[in-house]
Amino acid sequence: MSARTESPRRTPRRPPRLVPRRAAAPPGPPHPRRPARGPRTARLRAMLPEIAGFALAGGAAYAVDLGLFVWLRHAGLGPLTAKSLSFLAGCKVAYLGNALGTYRRAPAVGRARRYGVFFAVNAAGAGVQLLCLTASHYVLGFTSPRADIVSGAGVGMVLATALRFWGTRTLVFRTATRGGPGVPRAEQGSRPPWTG
Repeated sequence: MSARTESPRRTPRRPPRLVPRRAAAPPGPPHPRRPARGPRTARLRAMLPEIAGFALAGGAAYAVDLGLFVWLRHAGLGPLTAKSLSFLAGCKVAYLGNALGTYRRAPAVGRARRYGVFFAVNAAGAGVQLLCLTASHYVLGFTSPRADIVSGAGVGMVLATALRFWGTRTLVFRTATRGGPGVPRAEQGSRPPWTG
């Protein structure tokens, strides 16, 4: 007997089922998890290279300040003298990082005046850190070394950095905020800061 090969059964194709389309929903409020991107978000996004450059210059200044302070203390200098010298060196590094990097396109003004304002802004930032440390240690009574680190190098550093960023941006290098004169914005055709 010969084996018969059976062909696979074909099922008849059904025509596609027509389903009426629903009307598009009217545009409603944005999704709650995804906030609408407005001018504030665009402005913050445009500032990211500037913030990154400022943070890079500040990180280098902090490393110089800390390293020089530790080295000078081990060399036998007193704490105030060592801190004063390391603070001046850190200010110089931060100024050079911002002047030659982040804000290199800022309008040219007197360098002595610019550095003087930069030093004053940094001194004000150091004052904010000392004020936070003083309030925590002497007013609130948190006298442990950990509390001093949290208040001086934690909370104080965050507040001082915010003050320094604002001061460096608006007083020292006078960037183009609110349409004023200063550094041209990226959307106006200028090159981005050196970190972007």
